[in-house]
Amino acid sequence: MDRRDFLRYGAYAGGMALLRDFPHPLFAAAKPKAAQDVVTLGKTGITVSRLAQGTGTAGSNKSSNQTRQLGVQGLADLLRAGVDQGLRFWDCADSYGSHPHVKEALKGVKRDKVVILTKSWAETGDQMRADLARFRQELGTDYLDIVLLHCRTDGNWPDKNKGAMDALSEAKSKGLVRAHGVSCHSLPALKAAAASDWVDVDLARLNPVGRHMDADPATVIGVLRQMKAAGKGIIGMKILAQGDLRSKADEALQYALAQDVLDCFTIGAETRSELEDLLKKIPAASVRA
Repeated sequence: MDRRDFLRYGAYAGGMALLRDFPHPLFAAAKPKAAQDVVTLGKTGITVSRLAQGTGTAGSNKSSNQTRQLGVQGLADLLRAGVDQGLRFWDCADSYGSHPHVKEALKGVKRDKVVILTKSWAETGDQMRADLARFRQELGTDYLDIVLLHCRTDGNWPDKNKGAMDALSEAKSKGLVRAHGVSCHSLPALKAAAASDWVDVDLARLNPVGRHMDADPATVIGVLRQMKAAGKGIIGMKILAQGDLRSKADEALQYALAQDVLDCFTIGAETRSELEDLLKKIPAASVRA
């Protein structure tokens, strides 16, 4: 373990220790918040449920826990089960391989009843235009609600990816995309997103112990406040620290629910029982004192 890993582990261990005496009253809401609450993403005008159904746990190389374990029909059924429970936000990505699963789910859900977010690794205009055409075909939809540049880590991504950004702006002007933005995986990338007028929506990592995040929670929240002030829509991810906080889900959920910088957040349930558990835990966690 090198010094950087040691420091990260030490901060994580310290955060986990703090969770043993988590100050619930500081984060308790006056009334319960529900996964099904309808919220608006910044100034986009796009309304979503407070909880997005994630499809990319341990997702990469066209695969994720959801796609591997559930298959096309199984994940489609899980997505539709969420809609039946009042959820209306699906979080997918090219690299998760979950587009066919969403397409299958749409066979039983009216298109305007759900907001679909997906992500692209494209960097050039040609790459993005090709992705957008393919994504719409794979998802079985004429338009995409939200498209993000996926997993940007370079603080100079707005310059390096200008071609892809211009292609998304063009698609938005034609009604093929409703909003565009970025998924950030480093503090420099997050700061660049805050400074960019092009970003409509940002997907940011946040949890109370700073695990799998771009920086410590206070630093990240400070940058997200800049985004919020600029009217950007902000979606939280890694709320359960990539599964590390499963045993402390109540604390992690209450922490996320109390953050005024988050419009909503995404969590990838892998089974029907996990989804049902989240739907019960969210309102209970929001008011726990």
